[in-house]
Amino acid sequence: MYNLKWTSQSRNSGESMPCGGGDVGLNVWVEKGDLLFYMSRSGVFDENNIFPKLGRVRVRLSPNPFEEGGSFQQELKLEEGFVKITGTKGKLSASVNVWVDVFRPVVHVDVQGSSPVSAQAWYESWRTAPSELTGNARSASSYKWAAPKVSVFPDSVIQESNGVFFYHQNRDLTLFDVIVRQQQLDPIKSKLWNPLKNLTYGGWMSGRDMVVDRKVVIGKYADAPFKGFGLKTKSPSKNIQLSIYFHTDQQEDIAVWKKGLLETVSKAQQSYKTAFARTREWWKQYWQRSYIALNVSKKDSASPVWQVGRNYQLFRYMLGCNAFGNYPTKFNGGLFTYDPVFVDSSYHFTADHRNWGGGVFTAQNQRLVYWPMLKSGDFDMMKPQFEFYQRILGNAEARTKHYWGHNGASFTEQIENFGLPNYAEYGSKRPAGYDPGMEYNKWLEYLWDTSLEFCLMILDQQHFTGVDITEYLPLIESCVVFFDEHYQYLSANRSAAKLDQNGKLVLFPGSAAETYKMAYNPVTTVAGLKTVLERMLALPPQYGSKAQRGRWNEILTRVPPLSFREMQGHRTIAPAQVWERIQNTEIPQLYPVFPYGIYGIGKPDIETAINTWKYDTEAIQNRNHTSWHQDNIFCARLGLTEEAAALTIKKLQDSGRRFPAFWGPGHDWVPDHNWGGSGMIGLQEMLLQYVGDSLYILPAWPDDWDVQFKLHAPKNTVVEGEWKAGKMVSLKVTPEDRKNDVIFSK
Repeated sequence: MYNLKWTSQSRNSGESMPCGGGDVGLNVWVEKGDLLFYMSRSGVFDENNIFPKLGRVRVRLSPNPFEEGGSFQQELKLEEGFVKITGTKGKLSASVNVWVDVFRPVVHVDVQGSSPVSAQAWYESWRTAPSELTGNARSASSYKWAAPKVSVFPDSVIQESNGVFFYHQNRDLTLFDVIVRQQQLDPIKSKLWNPLKNLTYGGWMSGRDMVVDRKVVIGKYADAPFKGFGLKTKSPSKNIQLSIYFHTDQQEDIAVWKKGLLETVSKAQQSYKTAFARTREWWKQYWQRSYIALNVSKKDSASPVWQVGRNYQLFRYMLGCNAFGNYPTKFNGGLFTYDPVFVDSSYHFTADHRNWGGGVFTAQNQRLVYWPMLKSGDFDMMKPQFEFYQRILGNAEARTKHYWGHNGASFTEQIENFGLPNYAEYGSKRPAGYDPGMEYNKWLEYLWDTSLEFCLMILDQQHFTGVDITEYLPLIESCVVFFDEHYQYLSANRSAAKLDQNGKLVLFPGSAAETYKMAYNPVTTVAGLKTVLERMLALPPQYGSKAQRGRWNEILTRVPPLSFREMQGHRTIAPAQVWERIQNTEIPQLYPVFPYGIYGIGKPDIETAINTWKYDTEAIQNRNHTSWHQDNIFCARLGLTEEAAALTIKKLQDSGRRFPAFWGPGHDWVPDHNWGGSGMIGLQEMLLQYVGDSLYILPAWPDDWDVQFKLHAPKNTVVEGEWKAGKMVSLKVTPEDRKNDVIFSK
């Protein structure tokens, strides 16, 4: 029902359709009779930590069934995970399946015609010569505004053996080396993990019965001049098959890297006959895990409520395209960015562009991409985000020890893929004597506590599934130890007392999100430490030794209490005990509602949290639905049905772009994945919440929204139901004994 069908061709890449699988994403569109697609793969970063495309492919048939004057359809077949394009011109008709192998990094284009056709295919690259990024174009790199220009090195593209071979190998000096020098870490450089050194990525394009076309095409697409390296069929055929194979490795020797690529090619070719069936089966199982479908009996694509259900599925599809990535799905576009001039008409840059960097993982935004995977049951897809922190743990601990001489992982908010602060946000113009461990940045100073959300996410996955999280326990422990030791360290530098008069940590200077700065006992840190430590202590007994658990409990006793204040005559949660300034538009006062769950339906003193939403004038001023704002989630968790529904519509209704779930740019870029993620979370919370063993069904659901849903809950529980015409017509809880824990909220 939610398949997206277009009956006209696209004007440009801004009207493209996402397609992908495994860790590869494509933007697919047909323009002026040519099939085109951009290619992206997780874990690809150049010397400047740009996350570049792996190129663009153009396919042209002759005679061409997609020429103007014929019939045309492009369909995203969600259940099976591929794009199908059909066209008829005169007596000739043809269909093209574009799909990505979920289990191998390979893109396939399968053409079937009613009569024989010839085909040409070009691998198009705009990185065939050195170039410079200046002005706003620099924000695609980790240098952002902090460098006058950024040098981009070319790729290598070679036509050989009836195929096109393309690759990029990072030069000796990369952003990693520059940041280590900038942040005074040279003495420990040999101990730091460097994922950019010798990183080599690229691939091979070839086709059945296709040969190299030696004529190199020179052209320009949008704002980027390019060269096209071609293949052509030996003779017309009813069946044409083109494939692009990828390989990524940290490898100094290109010959060794190429051998790895050819192994991928060989294995993929051997399994080709079964690969499409296996890929479609994976997608079918993916959709069987969970779903939320609204107003299914009255399909109306103009209805904002119907759009909410459809776009929830479309966004979950995009998340599924990076199920097995080496790196998390990026908040600022994921695998599906396109030419930036179609986002902002003043951005005349290449398709490699995205605002807020390619290798920078902004935690406040990343978290919203991964929280919805718990209730959608996509537990295996959370691994890239967990492994991201696991890999950079050593670097975060090393910088802590080097700067301050104590233990714990200092994870900053804008963090590079190797665990050090972003180059631009760290600050290149710093006062003499300023603490080298600190970012000289008024937005990010003392902002470390977003790491606690990912700790809670890991603990939640264990609670949902019972999976063994032993490997992540050192990461979680290191995060809480950092706050305990660092704030005692700061206190000891100010006075002879490490704790306050009540034996509590003095969390100063701190930061309540990016909004309340130089804060004393910020609510986000207090709520995060309290919740994570309590959850650590609630783990099954096999986690942590007696000594470890004793230390966790000791740290918990030192966590200060939340602060409160009166606003418009009502008791509300305060963002901190005191603060110096307000400068952003977040509502950290309600982080004890989400993500930390201290307040909410079925929990004590919910009225204080509701008062915070209703009467806190600063919270009211900062209400918003775009991008990373999570107002819809707050309202759902507080049972404010009318507000939750209105905000969810604003979050998940059509984006205004041809692909309905390409939201943004908001605060970030297009497609804005933390916009979609926060929309997913809010919709899930409207349907299902849990407190202890209790399962609250429809805690914030409008009576007039029909819904069919299947969601996951703790203790390996699955809840399936249908609400129709103001009645619960079916409810199934697995395992069955968990039905005793259901609290129906209607």
